[in-house]
Amino acid sequence: MSAQIERTLVIVKPDGFRRGLTGEVLRRIEAKGYTLAALDIRTPDRERLEQHYAEHVGKPFYEPLVEFMSSGPATFVIVEGQRCIEGFRSLAGATDPTKALPGTIRGDLGRDWGEKVQANIVHGSDSAESAEREIGIWFSRA
Repeated sequence: MSAQIERTLVIVKPDGFRRGLTGEVLRRIEAKGYTLAALDIRTPDRERLEQHYAEHVGKPFYEPLVEFMSSGPATFVIVEGQRCIEGFRSLAGATDPTKALPGTIRGDLGRDWGEKVQANIVHGSDSAESAEREIGIWFSRA
């Protein structure tokens, strides 16, 4: 009996893209046994970022986050695999790169930017519902 295949959205954020870490992030995803189902590189536009981060409107970090995420190209990836939502979040590590464990993407590759904790290399959907919503925002025909 096999578990159902999940899909999740992974974003290599502008800081990771600028530092040339997209290939390393994708390598780790594939090494974990997940499949890259779709990939797109683009500079995120404000309209889609507002949809993506709608639950954070009004919070103090919202505007700096939108500004950071629209600051340059990012890599958007649909990842597929059994329990890939939970698995990628574990692979990514804690949100704060300084607190992320060694062996995780953020623990190995992240840098402390002071108040800019959102500059933490990657984003991964936090639930099946979020993944479906986020994939719909960034991949219109996926």
